[in-house]
Amino acid sequence: MRDLRSASIAALMLGLGGVAAAVPVAAQAQIGIGIGVNVRIAPPPLPIYAQPIIPAPGYLWTPGYWGYSPVFSDYYWIPGTWVQPPRIGFLWTPAWWGWQNGVYVFNTGYWGPHVGFYGGINYGFGYGGFGYGGGEWRGGQFFYNRSVNNISNVRITNVYNRTVVNTTVTRTSFNGPGGVTAHATPEQLAAAREQHVAATAAQTRQETVAAQDRSLRASVNHGAPPIAATARPGELHGAGVVPGRASAPYRAPATRPAAGRPAGGQRPAAGRPAGGEHPAASRPARGEHPAASRPAGERPTVSHPARGERPAASRPERGERPDAGRPVGGERPAAKPAERGGEGHREGEPR
Repeated sequence: MRDLRSASIAALMLGLGGVAAAVPVAAQAQIGIGIGVNVRIAPPPLPIYAQPIIPAPGYLWTPGYWGYSPVFSDYYWIPGTWVQPPRIGFLWTPAWWGWQNGVYVFNTGYWGPHVGFYGGINYGFGYGGFGYGGGEWRGGQFFYNRSVNNISNVRITNVYNRTVVNTTVTRTSFNGPGGVTAHATPEQLAAAREQHVAATAAQTRQETVAAQDRSLRASVNHGAPPIAATARPGELHGAGVVPGRASAPYRAPATRPAAGRPAGGQRPAAGRPAGGEHPAASRPARGEHPAASRPAGERPTVSHPARGERPAASRPERGERPDAGRPVGGERPAAKPAERGGEGHREGEPR
C-alpha cells in the first residue's frame, strides 16, 4: 500500500490529469473523475466485451473503465476505444481506482514513454496488469501484436505475434482489500516521474458523452453496459460499437454511512434529547390527567383552593362524600403547600 500511495502522490505532483474533475457539457453534467475524487463505494467489476476493429493504422487501444459522477451519485462505464497517441513513441497508462484511507481514489490515465502503474488491473487486450503487451514502438513506427489486437480488417504491415500472459485472471476493477493487491515496481515508479501528456481531446469527448448516456450508469445496466467499446472516440452509436456483458452478478451498493451516526448503526431521532430520552417521555400517558405533567408548584389541588383555583373545585361531585378530599384516618396532609414550605410537591410525582 506504501508503493500504491507513492505512485498516486507522484502522479499528483506531476499533474497527470487527462480528465478534469468537472467537465462542462451541454447538459451541465459533471463527470467528476480525476485525482482527488473519493468514493466510499467500490466500482463494479469490469464487463466482458470484444475489441472493436481498428479504424485505421496508427491508432492505439485504450481500455474502458468505470468513472464516477457526483451529480447522479453513480458509477458509469466509459467505453474502451481506439485513439491516436499525442506523440510518436508515447504509450497509454490506463486510469484506475485504488483504496486509500477508507475511500476509493481515482487515478487518471496519461501518455508517456513507458507504461506506468495502473493498479495491477487486468483490462485485457494487452493490459494484463503490468505494462502493455499489445504493441511497441520501433524507430518511429508502432508495431501491433496480432495476438491481442483486432486488426484483421486493415492492411497493417507492422505486426508481430507474441503470446500475452495475464498476471491476473479476475475482473476486479480496483486495487485494495477485496480487489487486486498489486504494488508498483521500481520501474513503474520511475515511469511516473517521466514526462507525461494528458488524455487527448478525443478521449475527453469519449468520457463526456459517456456521462450523458443514462444506459451506461451502473445502477441501470447492472454491470453490463450496452456500449462497452467503440471503434472511434465519441461515437457511441453506429458501426464499431460493441456491447458488454456482466462478468459477475450485480450487487447494488450499500448505503453510505451517515455522518455522525453513532456506533452500532442506530440512527438518533431528530430532536431527541441527549442520553436517548424520548421527547414524549414527559407527556402524560393515555387517560392520565394533563395536570400530572405540570410542575408541582403549579399543580391544582382539591384540598387547597388558595392557589387561585375556583372555590367550586373543592365541592363534591354528584353523589360524592363531602369529605372526599380530606386526609384519611388523620393522615398528615403532606400534599398541602403550606405544610411543605410552599413547594407544592407530592412524593412520587415529578418535580
